[in-house]
Amino acid sequence: MKTQKLLVIGGVAAGASFAARARRLSEQAQITVIERGPDVSFANCGLPYYIGGEIPERKSLAVQTAASLKAMLNLDVRTRTEAIAIDRTAKRVLVRVLDSEKEEWLDYDRLMLSPGAAPVVPETPGIDDPRIFTLRDLGDMDRIAAAAQPGMRAVVVGAGFIGLEMAEQLHRRGLTVEVVQIGQQVLSLLDAKLAGMLEDELKNNHIDLHLGEQVVRFESAEKELLCHLTSGAVLPADLVIMSIGVRPESRLAKDAGLTLGERGHIAVNDFMQTSDPDIYAAGDVVETRERTMGGQIAVPLGGPANRQGRVAADHIFLAEKARPYPGSLGTAIVRVFEMTAGTTGFNESGLKKSGIDYDTVTVRDFHHASYYPGAKPLNLKIFWEKGSGRLLGAQAAGQEGVDKRLDVLATAITAKMHIDDLCHLELAYAPPFGSAKDVINIAGFTATNMHDELLEVTSDFPDASADVQLLDVRPNAISNMTPVPGAINIPYAALRSNLDKLDPKKPVVAFCFVGKNSYFASRLLAQHGFKVKSLAGGLSVNNRQKSISC
Repeated sequence: MKTQKLLVIGGVAAGASFAARARRLSEQAQITVIERGPDVSFANCGLPYYIGGEIPERKSLAVQTAASLKAMLNLDVRTRTEAIAIDRTAKRVLVRVLDSEKEEWLDYDRLMLSPGAAPVVPETPGIDDPRIFTLRDLGDMDRIAAAAQPGMRAVVVGAGFIGLEMAEQLHRRGLTVEVVQIGQQVLSLLDAKLAGMLEDELKNNHIDLHLGEQVVRFESAEKELLCHLTSGAVLPADLVIMSIGVRPESRLAKDAGLTLGERGHIAVNDFMQTSDPDIYAAGDVVETRERTMGGQIAVPLGGPANRQGRVAADHIFLAEKARPYPGSLGTAIVRVFEMTAGTTGFNESGLKKSGIDYDTVTVRDFHHASYYPGAKPLNLKIFWEKGSGRLLGAQAAGQEGVDKRLDVLATAITAKMHIDDLCHLELAYAPPFGSAKDVINIAGFTATNMHDELLEVTSDFPDASADVQLLDVRPNAISNMTPVPGAINIPYAALRSNLDKLDPKKPVVAFCFVGKNSYFASRLLAQHGFKVKSLAGGLSVNNRQKSISC
């Protein structure tokens, strides 16, 4: 077999993973890595945390250097070198050394495209002001860290994962921070009620939110940068972080005639091959199969990128032993001060767009046994296919235990589990770690009750009216402290002896704080002939009376 010439365009996650796996599979391969920037392998997910000071040493983010990759893996790494064009017929790539402008053609047998995705920079007037930054690499990180000084005012435009991390870390660095978000909530992938918990946490840490707003122009004043919003409000700033999304760097592939998806990502098969079988692509630049229902999805995250690079290398060197990339779920998580939130699989918007007949429920319990000190409330929302009961997605928010539940549910989705499987998942339990009935089990119980038509839930708190009876089943003392206008308060324990206080001809919506007692009340009332629904997640999830309990 002749020596394989592998050419990799782009390092960091996908490209570096591909090159490293290829070397472990073949000592004979000639592997060249082209990287436009000065750093070929770095932990880009850690950039905000260095800016905020949580990661104290810059060198800890530089995973590998060109020299270390040469020594460890015998890779020919060329930094500050840009790929200009692909000649697919001759199987070569034109590259330019940025420091000298020298150009040359590099031959390949197999080509890997992993150029990543670039931050979206809108054509907003004034966007070229040097006080406006994006965050993609170590150089960007260094510039922001040098500019961001305690006491300054920062405006973060965009409230996705990176925007929220930057808001938190700039605040930690001692800056006053405001966030501008075009949507009506932070973290658009998340359920609005769960996102509201993050919004409350931001406000509690004195970060002002401007939701449903957009910067229409930046104005350079004498000593500050003025951010003009659609509402007419003007936010003065010493620096601005633009974090409104990323765009795949697929120009090279497009110019080479490779097939792209609807949103400009490179289309690949399950072995990461493009429309040219000798050209592979991986990472933020590609779209892959959605793991649950088989559509297309683009997930700009480090985990999928690393695994995709490995799949491509295996396909080249392991032949029939190579395993295909099974697709992506889009599992992601973010910490905002003391709150954490995350998502895996489908969210509600994606389910509606896909036309899938689904159901959903939100439950709330503690991250470990409630009687053990330090128990924190955890909110969990799951989605499932209505007919089959197959789990399709999950979201969680809370102070502790969010990552554990998301990991379990991502595994459950991957295993094609159904809601009744969640009821019987045997998870690690001791009082400091969990509960005998974990919140995941509770979600499974509730979902199967709905599926079996033992329970009807509503996710929206109705207004009191002549057509609906609001039943508050909290204890009298708590209800009197924080009453809900128009509600009838009958504690659950006293409900059986007070059924005459309800009109059996009018529907009932029962509620408590977390949804447990209202479920018990719903079962009781249903068996007495009432048409009743329970408020999913209770008042806690519906942003009412947050300091009280059932």
